[in-house]
Amino acid sequence: MGFKEEIARRRTFGIVSHPDAGKTTLTEKLLLFGGAIQEAGAVKSNKIKKGATSDFMEIERQRGISVATSVLAFEYNGIKINILDTPGHKDFAEDTFRTLTAVDSVIVVIDVAKGVEEQTEKLVEVCRMRHIPIIVFINKLDREGKDAFDLLDEIEQKLGLTVIPLSFPIGMGYDFKGIYNLWENNLNLFTGDSRKDIEETIEITDLSDPSLNELVGESSADQLREEIELVQEVYPAFDKTAYLEGELQPVFFGSALNNFGVRELLDCFVTIAPPPRPKQSEERLVKPDERKFTGFVFKIHANMDPNHRDRLAFVKIVSGEFKRNTPYLHVRHNKKLKFSSPNAFFAEKKQIVDVSFPGDIVGLHDTGNFKIGDTLTEGEIINYKGIPSFSPEHFRYINNADPMKAKQLYKGIDQLMDEGVAQLFTLDMNGRKVIGTVGALQYEVIQYRLEHEYGAKCTYENLNVHKACWIEASEENSEEFAEFKRVKQRYLARDKQGHLVFLADSAFSLQMTEQKYPSIKFHLSSEYD
Repeated sequence: MGFKEEIARRRTFGIVSHPDAGKTTLTEKLLLFGGAIQEAGAVKSNKIKKGATSDFMEIERQRGISVATSVLAFEYNGIKINILDTPGHKDFAEDTFRTLTAVDSVIVVIDVAKGVEEQTEKLVEVCRMRHIPIIVFINKLDREGKDAFDLLDEIEQKLGLTVIPLSFPIGMGYDFKGIYNLWENNLNLFTGDSRKDIEETIEITDLSDPSLNELVGESSADQLREEIELVQEVYPAFDKTAYLEGELQPVFFGSALNNFGVRELLDCFVTIAPPPRPKQSEERLVKPDERKFTGFVFKIHANMDPNHRDRLAFVKIVSGEFKRNTPYLHVRHNKKLKFSSPNAFFAEKKQIVDVSFPGDIVGLHDTGNFKIGDTLTEGEIINYKGIPSFSPEHFRYINNADPMKAKQLYKGIDQLMDEGVAQLFTLDMNGRKVIGTVGALQYEVIQYRLEHEYGAKCTYENLNVHKACWIEASEENSEEFAEFKRVKQRYLARDKQGHLVFLADSAFSLQMTEQKYPSIKFHLSSEYD
């Protein structure tokens, strides 16, 4: 198979949702259809978890949440599918935001009973900002939930999407009879038997066909006819170009736990979802079919095997072929590196690959060379944009609890921050170090890992900060900028890249500062150019 054919058959996407909407269950069922696992549940036990040691992994198992993005790949009908299953828990949202830089499209999972939840809103906002094509999967139809039309309205209003149902439920909860698939014009009857890999489909091109009454009962058949007529009147016709440009979002209904509606989603997905897309770098737009390899690190996983203290850098291949044992330029360090055992992830197994193509995710063993956002090329100086840092929600001073281990502490903090566990700010005034995290759970993880991996102990002190704002100031108003720096000196810090950050202590203080210094822009994300 030629290089261009390999690119055309790849689909790299992320699955995002609020916790408990059924994201990991859907991932398992997709792998089941792809034949990558023999029975659902096999992924969970072997899922790559972020955590210093099995203790932390144990906590995560008890809590039943995913804390790190897993990379899973499988083949389906000749298409190579790469899934990035992201954490839904808000304490690990930053990992999800970064993962969205490595996907070409997204499936958003929504719980039929709970509807659109807070975490989903934030994640979809990032997808819309980047014009990532979205398919919505409304899950758990075998349970009582909201009316289908009410849900579609809620998705449009809360998420700002323009939806088009490509399947529609017949009843819900106790009355759930099945799904009418508008994409393929057929009917799927719900048996409630989750052991059946693939439910039978009955082709019905004309809903006025009397056999529909026999299959689902007269009242359900009449209701379905009315609802489908309404769908066709109210919603736009499916337009693939509008979907690919992020302007139209197809919606599917189903029950991942019961394997129901998943095949329809997958069949439509492989047909309409985009192959690897071009990516903007600071220097130029890079297209996937360019012959020369480029790729970027979007995630670093430490201690996947606690016995070997290894780190894996996850690289998304943007263009060209990535070959084993070939030297590539690490742009930030300006040095050549080669990799003897690049890993690909097939369901729950890692295996060494000789060649990978655009759209693929490769795990590279890392001894500390990489940080998130690094670029690898065949020699060209390229820096990929778009791996943002968002303003953390929690801020604490970090103090050294063992003066004899200062060196180990700073090395540990440095490496953990490169991994993207949290963000480090150094105060301009006195050089004190502040750690900002999205969730409070990460402070425990950092403390535990510093002690067990680096032999350093730390303590924390609370710090009253409302938001970290990255500063953008134009040269013309340098007097105003100088005054701002003088007046707000005790609230100014530098991030790990040396960018100036204003640590506002309250929403009111931030608002007043913005009004007082109109020429200065305050950004809640480091990616503002």
